[in-house]
Amino acid sequence: MPRTPEENERIRQATKEKIRAAAMELFMKQGYYATPISDIAKHASISKGLLYNYYKGKEELLSEMVEDRIGEVVEVMTEAVSLETPSEQLTYIVNGAIDNIHKNPEVHRFYLHLQTQPEADVELIKYSRLIIEENARQFELQCKIFERMGEREPRKRSLYFSSVLQGIMLMISTYPQKFPIEELKEQIIREFCN
Repeated sequence: MPRTPEENERIRQATKEKIRAAAMELFMKQGYYATPISDIAKHASISKGLLYNYYKGKEELLSEMVEDRIGEVVEVMTEAVSLETPSEQLTYIVNGAIDNIHKNPEVHRFYLHLQTQPEADVELIKYSRLIIEENARQFELQCKIFERMGEREPRKRSLYFSSVLQGIMLMISTYPQKFPIEELKEQIIREFCN
């Protein structure tokens, strides 16, 4: 019996996810430039030809990975700002960010690594800038949340909140098994969301 279009799409998305996961792992271990497309295919347990059915090359693969990551950030912030109160919005951001990092610490490390590329690396820096620009847009939304909370200096408060949250995310991504996740979520929510 032939597959349905939905089944084909599910298989296609699963294969793309397998390719992206393999690429991320290898980019982190070997570096972007030192990772040939054939290694990615092998690590994903598919043929190089099949990989090329999905992506023209490494740059297109990296581009889609960055677009997906930006989409995840936008989704969390969109959902957060749709909530009624600023306290609920910030709580959603905290839970969304920390839970995401706890489930996928290597993903955070990968995008942090990408964001710290040297300016001279023209190929990778454009993806770094895309992430940084999106983070700046999300920061502005976050500043509005702190304005609604009546903070005297919402930008400074937002910057402090972001710094604390990013620090926690870095620690979780570095030491995922040794971090009191729930206690820290409660503490940051207590400090910023009440």
